[in-house]
Amino acid sequence: MTKPVVAIIGRQNVGKSTLLNRLAGRRIAIVEDLPGTTRDRIFATVDWQGVEFNLIDTGGLETKPETGISRGVNEQIEMAISEADIVIFLLDVRDGVTPVDQDIAGMLRKAGKPVLLAVNKADNNKLEAEAVAFYELGMGEPLPISAHHGRGTAELLDKIVALLPGAPPVESEPEMLKLAIVGRPNVGKSALLNALLGKERAIVSATPGTTRDALDTLLDFQGQSMLLIDTAGIRRRGQISRGVEQYSVIRALQAIERCDVALLVIDASEPLTAQDAHIGGYIHQMAKGLVLVVNKWDLVTNKNMSEWNKGIKSQLKFAPYAPAVYVSAKTGEGVDEVVPQAFQVYQERLKRLPTATVNSVIQKAIASHSLARRGGKQLKIKYVTQAEVNPPTFVFFVNDPKLVHFSFQRFLENKLRESFGFTGTPLRLVFKAREAS
Repeated sequence: MTKPVVAIIGRQNVGKSTLLNRLAGRRIAIVEDLPGTTRDRIFATVDWQGVEFNLIDTGGLETKPETGISRGVNEQIEMAISEADIVIFLLDVRDGVTPVDQDIAGMLRKAGKPVLLAVNKADNNKLEAEAVAFYELGMGEPLPISAHHGRGTAELLDKIVALLPGAPPVESEPEMLKLAIVGRPNVGKSALLNALLGKERAIVSATPGTTRDALDTLLDFQGQSMLLIDTAGIRRRGQISRGVEQYSVIRALQAIERCDVALLVIDASEPLTAQDAHIGGYIHQMAKGLVLVVNKWDLVTNKNMSEWNKGIKSQLKFAPYAPAVYVSAKTGEGVDEVVPQAFQVYQERLKRLPTATVNSVIQKAIASHSLARRGGKQLKIKYVTQAEVNPPTFVFFVNDPKLVHFSFQRFLENKLRESFGFTGTPLRLVFKAREAS
């Protein structure tokens, strides 16, 4: 991943999701006062003093897991520890050092990664003083914090930034469509990969990715080159091992961060899950192109695609722009539509519009729209320009960015899509202050 990874590790209900929300500066993870709320890792990109890193929240670690879900959470955490550059070991000052904390400390010592000991829920001076008890773990100085109130979190961020490794050399990526296959376990990612590498598609080369646990395949599709990134590692036909695919959110994030367009594989034989939505959220948050690949279509009796599209959009409200392709990797049905759809989304991401054309559409849109007013000041849009492509980025010069409400941003985005398309890709809208001359 181009950004360093910091993983938050700890037993259940010590406040990991609350800490992620605090450090990210906005509410991302579901925070609930019940043990075991966070089952999947959730991530955020954090910027502190000009240094960016990816922060990973984890489910609560159970050193003696008795259920399949608990075992799965532990496997995810072990992957997080192995792939993180820094680990935040989060504890609860009110509970003191527990046997589970001792076991986790032992795991972290064996991993040999830099560890920051953060003692949470130190909401006042008295509780803060009790953090000294955690020296018992033998893992350095305990840092008392309150994720809920923000006490000590700036100091924690300072320590994270000080421990982060230096930036690695930037690896140049080829100028072509980079396509990632992502999804939760057992939805058919490997089967889709095999189908895409099948008839009438020539594999030009297969080279192990540098510093990555995946293989990139350079693929020629109807005379156009593309780079296929597989989260599980690309293997030729017949070399896919049987059994449930191993899944790592961090590796999925690596693939998503590198790609232009992500193929989110969904299992049509079962309802859309929260984890499907989480992965889609990662793609949207990173502003990557998105194609929903609804696999195992051969197992579905109701093949009304209009109904399916409506149902999927209702559950992925953050990405109404994403097209869906219905396929069976097993039988080959619909597979030929996947790459052409991805190329179409890629072309939409590269679309650049003249400033005059954009301004004409926006000015017509706001002419019949009531603009926000606060006190004696009313929002005014001076002009708009497209600053970047891949993803398409529009800069709005306004008299006061604070007057731009989220609902108005959505209105402007919808107007841009109505006029110019941008199928399959998020849009970035940036609002900058420009006073009247």
